[in-house]
Amino acid sequence: MSSFIERLRKGYGKKLISLHAWNGWIIVILALTGLMLLGGFWRGFLGEGRVWLKWLHIVVGIASLLPVVYYLFLAAKHWKQIKEKPWQKFNVIVVLALLAGWFLSGVLLWQFRLVGPEISNAALLVHDLLTWIGLPYIIYHSITRTKWLKQPHRRTVKPIREEVIHPAAGPQAVYSRRQVIKWTLGVGIAIALGPSFVKWLGGSLGTGFGGASSIDELVAENGNKLLPEPQPLPASLPPMGGGAKGNFRVYTVTPIPKFDNSNWSFTIDGLVDQRLQWNWEQFVALKRTVQVSDFHCVTGWSVYNNTWEGIPLKELLKSAGVQSKARTVKFYSGDDVYTDTLTLEQADMDDVMVVVMHDGKPIPSDLGGPVKLIVPKMYAYKSVKWLNRIELIEGEHVGYWEQRGYANDAWV
Repeated sequence: MSSFIERLRKGYGKKLISLHAWNGWIIVILALTGLMLLGGFWRGFLGEGRVWLKWLHIVVGIASLLPVVYYLFLAAKHWKQIKEKPWQKFNVIVVLALLAGWFLSGVLLWQFRLVGPEISNAALLVHDLLTWIGLPYIIYHSITRTKWLKQPHRRTVKPIREEVIHPAAGPQAVYSRRQVIKWTLGVGIAIALGPSFVKWLGGSLGTGFGGASSIDELVAENGNKLLPEPQPLPASLPPMGGGAKGNFRVYTVTPIPKFDNSNWSFTIDGLVDQRLQWNWEQFVALKRTVQVSDFHCVTGWSVYNNTWEGIPLKELLKSAGVQSKARTVKFYSGDDVYTDTLTLEQADMDDVMVVVMHDGKPIPSDLGGPVKLIVPKMYAYKSVKWLNRIELIEGEHVGYWEQRGYANDAWV
């Protein structure tokens, strides 16, 4: 009888332990790569390596389906063993639902070009929500469950009476060591991730409750000190688009630069008939127009119905006079690192604009103000932040993210 019990322990129980171990490593890799893809420091530090990191995240995400499939072969036996244990049933359902939700939302984000911005935007929200709720739960579950599986008297596989496997012992403590570990892990995870979750939730739902991505908060915290402030046109207040729907996520490859009247200027040069340069007082006095357009990020989120106020790019180029040899419009960011380009044909689109206001308010430093390029029909890595120079060139230039694997034509 004892040898039969031992075979069970080494067979079914060993498979469950292996399953938890592999699932745990997959979750760890996905969590680390996901946080690195999101973090501004890693975006700048990794450079081209970020593209490989993204693909590692995608491949491991697809591989996360394997433990679920593996479990399905064990599910009938396992479910039979826990049929009288409602909490364990609930736990299994939650873990499987989290894994399935992560996988499906991740696939939609991976294929964002096929599904479109509305679906990918919702998928990103679901993916993030599952991460904030599910990651602590999975960590908690994996650690405590693996320890539990390694204790023979705690296993669900009990082919004979409990007394045979685990003879009666003396009086038990009110709280076992395992219970203390579980509660400590749970409280620690809640303390570590709770405030960040509340901040993310506020920003994602647009409530402003703890959400640093709230436009009002970003405007209030604007690091730029430029006077005079641009005065909105009537179409900007109230916003012609009815107010932006969604929240911007702050991505940057460098520390966010800050400007004042003494260190800001705007230049158009290169293959032009006349080099133009403005200081802030001169630039903010230029004639502006208002347009409504959507803003799509290549990572899957979008902000709809933005009311932008600024100067159409083709009007600025016309004022400088484009020479016949020019083929490419190169844009420089005030962070002195980021660059990108459009062809002359792309730059001539009516909705490509150099903007100074969003929904009737100055563009804050976190979102690329005081002046930002907007290319609505392309993904946002073409919409250069902190724009302060435009150069007309004859050849081609490979922009910052294009050097790191992104498409040169970033059509949505």
